[in-house]
Amino acid sequence: MALGRQGERQADLMVGWAELPRSPGHAFYDRLQAVLVGAGFDRFAEQECAPYYADKRGRPSLPPGRYFRMHLVGYFEGIDSERGLEWRCADSLSLREFLRLGTTEPVPDHSWLSKTRARLPLEVHEAVFAWVLERLAEHGLIKGDRIGVDASTMEANAALRTIVRRADGETYRAMLERLAEESGIATPTAEDLVRLDRKRKGKRLSNAEWASPTDPEARIAKLKDGRTRLAYKPEHAVDLDTGAIVAAEVHAADRGDTATLPDTLEAAEANLAAVGAAPTPEDPAELVADKGYHSRDGLKDLEDGAWKSRIAEKKVAGVSRWRGDEDARRAVYNNRARLRSGAAKEAFRLRAERVERGFALTLDRGGMRRAWLRGGENLQKRYLAHVAGYNLGLIMRLLVGAGTPREFLARPATSLRAFTPAEDVVLVVLTLATGTEAAMLAISFQPEPPG
Repeated sequence: MALGRQGERQADLMVGWAELPRSPGHAFYDRLQAVLVGAGFDRFAEQECAPYYADKRGRPSLPPGRYFRMHLVGYFEGIDSERGLEWRCADSLSLREFLRLGTTEPVPDHSWLSKTRARLPLEVHEAVFAWVLERLAEHGLIKGDRIGVDASTMEANAALRTIVRRADGETYRAMLERLAEESGIATPTAEDLVRLDRKRKGKRLSNAEWASPTDPEARIAKLKDGRTRLAYKPEHAVDLDTGAIVAAEVHAADRGDTATLPDTLEAAEANLAAVGAAPTPEDPAELVADKGYHSRDGLKDLEDGAWKSRIAEKKVAGVSRWRGDEDARRAVYNNRARLRSGAAKEAFRLRAERVERGFALTLDRGGMRRAWLRGGENLQKRYLAHVAGYNLGLIMRLLVGAGTPREFLARPATSLRAFTPAEDVVLVVLTLATGTEAAMLAISFQPEPPG
């Protein structure tokens, strides 16, 4: 056999339609596509986005259904940047089918995604998120009886070393150089500045004094891994019975849990109302949260309302003094009594399991632990589409047994077959296969004749 050599490639002048490559499809995305198309997702998205485009004039925009599908791919594939999202969709024939691209249509580039997101307001993204919740409700995946709330951190797309003073715009490095000159170092080196910064007294970074010039809404905060960075604070309200995220808000990282809880609960009430599961004072839903959400004013506002609090209480030495505030006293004691029940223990167990799972899938596995967008509202739009992908994953887990394409491929497949290769001989073959490995067990036996 002669050696085959790779020569220079010359592009074909004409290619027949039948000669173009076709995708065999991806079972996970094909089933997800059936869910979206069957529920009229594209028609709904176009109706929501129509008021923000011209009626007839101008170049046709990126179809809204394709825009949101690309962000769903970002969740399912764990892609954080939109440049990476563009490359992944262009590289996969099955994803092109999922985006409903024509044979000669190009994949939308990252700038088209940015322009579309800038044109569409936050209300459109919230409407799409609510539409996904309606699909969950149709599959019985929203109960609305027990809601767990928790928050995490998301690193912002801004460097801590670039912060400036809010008052005069002085950079952090310029401040260190000024302090070095005042201490007698005429031409400080980088090592001198690091040493000075480490040893100076009263060292602190306050959000009231410092801000990022590239992302003014980002705040200095300590991340979950202990690093101090510019960050945002995503907060979830999760249906503890099903794991569905009914509200996903992005707050400033320096706001406390008690300050952000009302906004998250307001969003959760609106989304639950859209699916007919909103809590009412006559039929309240349980609110399960950790010690960071416990405060007298917060419990007093929740008392006799649409939420029945089960918020863990901090251990405080001494005797509580109410100073005549009987409403706060009653709210705290009622919450304390609800914490002692068996239902509370079960609710906190579910909260530790399902709320943390939501953060792990959306932030860590889903690629949103580090933001590549700037601005709270801009980031909120992307995050809502990302969490919508997580909720669609719950539907897919119900339908096909896997919530992501990677999990679908790793799912074991079993088959049991019986053959009769010879007279009075039975061969039973058991096959177990995953995405990368397979095992087979064959048993041959001769059954006894009847009688």
